[in-house]
Amino acid sequence: MSHLHLTKVAVGCRTSEALDKRIAGRSENGEVRVVTRMRPKRMEELIGGSLYWIVKHRIIACQTILRFEDRTDGRLDIVCSASLQAIAPRAKRAHQGWRYLEADDAPKPGDSDETGIGLLPPRLYGKLTSLALL
Repeated sequence: MSHLHLTKVAVGCRTSEALDKRIAGRSENGEVRVVTRMRPKRMEELIGGSLYWIVKHRIIACQTILRFEDRTDGRLDIVCSASLQAIAPRAKRAHQGWRYLEADDAPKPGDSDETGIGLLPPRLYGKLTSLALL
């Protein structure tokens, strides 16, 4: 069974090391909770999939989505494994909240960036996307 995945911007993280540190600091009993206001309509398909993190317009790492839990404040926790897997950087525009990523489009640990777009400096990538060239 192929799983559905999510992408999310790591707001405030400028490097993969900063994301690693954030995840390590928030991990408890091998899990990390990511708070969201919106309830995914396709929650059941996401369990077992991955949460892909975007830093500087690149998908750089992922975590396995274990489950979803309601909070008392009306929001929702996306409960993920605390294990953060690095992946070959892949260019991805930033967005607010999270977005679905189909299994066929999801990068996997060990994949390479065949186009080289993920290796562009962040400012150049941002400029090219703002000009609709990427």
